[in-house]
Amino acid sequence: MRPKKVLIMGAAGRDFHNFNVVFRNNPRFKVVAFTATQIPNIVDRRYPAKLAGKLYPKGIPIFAEDGLTELIQKHKIEEVVFCYSDVSHEYVMHKGAMAISAGADFKLLGEKSTMLKAEVPVIAVCAVRTGSGKSQTTRKVSQILKRLGKKVVVVRHPMPYGDLTKQTCQRFASKKDLDRYNCTIEEREEYEPHLEKGTVVYAGVDYKQILEQAQKEADIIIWDGGNNDFPFFNPDLLITVVDPHRAGHELTYFPGEVNLRSADVVVINKVDTAKPRDVKKVEKNVLNANSDAIIIKAASPISVDKPELIRNKRVLVVEDGPTLTHGEMRFGAGIVAAKKFRAKRIVDPRRSVVGSLRRIYSKYPNIGPLLPAMGYGDKQIKELQRTINSAKCDSVIIATPVDLSRILKINKPTIRVRYELQEISKPDLTEILKKFIHKI
Repeated sequence: MRPKKVLIMGAAGRDFHNFNVVFRNNPRFKVVAFTATQIPNIVDRRYPAKLAGKLYPKGIPIFAEDGLTELIQKHKIEEVVFCYSDVSHEYVMHKGAMAISAGADFKLLGEKSTMLKAEVPVIAVCAVRTGSGKSQTTRKVSQILKRLGKKVVVVRHPMPYGDLTKQTCQRFASKKDLDRYNCTIEEREEYEPHLEKGTVVYAGVDYKQILEQAQKEADIIIWDGGNNDFPFFNPDLLITVVDPHRAGHELTYFPGEVNLRSADVVVINKVDTAKPRDVKKVEKNVLNANSDAIIIKAASPISVDKPELIRNKRVLVVEDGPTLTHGEMRFGAGIVAAKKFRAKRIVDPRRSVVGSLRRIYSKYPNIGPLLPAMGYGDKQIKELQRTINSAKCDSVIIATPVDLSRILKINKPTIRVRYELQEISKPDLTEILKKFIHKI
């Protein structure tokens, strides 16, 4: 039979994984192109022939998603596969309507089609939205397992924004590896906190290779999810984090609702800063969607190293980029710190923003007077540095998981905000993980 013409919609992550496990070396399909969105500087590239397999000796082109309809019609695409995360259900179906009206089928790939099976136990930490608190939950799980005598390796959801052939299977054991792989700010934010705790991290493009390597040095693999995507590895225990600051989103965003309905454990995070009625709303939604899940209520208390640089000062607040952009949060730990330690004023960075960061505010107008720590390449990192240094403020609150003052040359005093998961209900993660270890 003639192979079916396929177009894969993605954002340099789930799309590549789905191609690798479902379409690569599969003569029933011909993947004509990828489209890309959410992440800057990934269009007009190619998924390289070295990774694409024998059916694609020239690789596969990557186009901007803006041209979706035209691509379907021009190449007579028969099937469009949607492969990215942290978008509303309405958004997904708008894309489906575009694909179907242009003449193609519209498809979502599920867990059975895309998950790989490990030889060692896998604990996955995922979320219903970007910025819910996966990172601190993953760190807590890792620390508990180590105290229980287990050797753990973290495998992170992909962020391959550079040369894909050099990022096929990456192993990070120290901060030197971050420089060796020329990591972006976004990658450093996710990897560095694990490295500081002495935990090896794997990431990259080909997760079959990554799994083969990671399971050789681990008693237990921890899947550290990205955005609100579901795991690439079949989990023996799935922990899903929900955020009452965005109450209701646990049922209205894709594929976060998948994580909610599949979860063994649901962590309702940030109950210390959310409104009680929103915590109750989220808890009710969790019980209605997945009554079998164990619910843990948790806080993410903050700490700062130099509170005196906040009190009565004009502060610029730098928050995690994806949390503010497609995560749609209007504040993060930096704003909490500014209010807690009584800053005189929060300085609006939009008066000094430069370059591609201006487009970020145009695309995401609800960000408000905060600066997203965008750094998807050397040029954007320099633009972030110029924006910070041009701001008329007394000090800079850095509320990102990585210390930006080590990456950027900032001409003002900086304050580092840290936050860790703190369970406030029973059973807690320690009890749950002890039972899990006993069973395996």
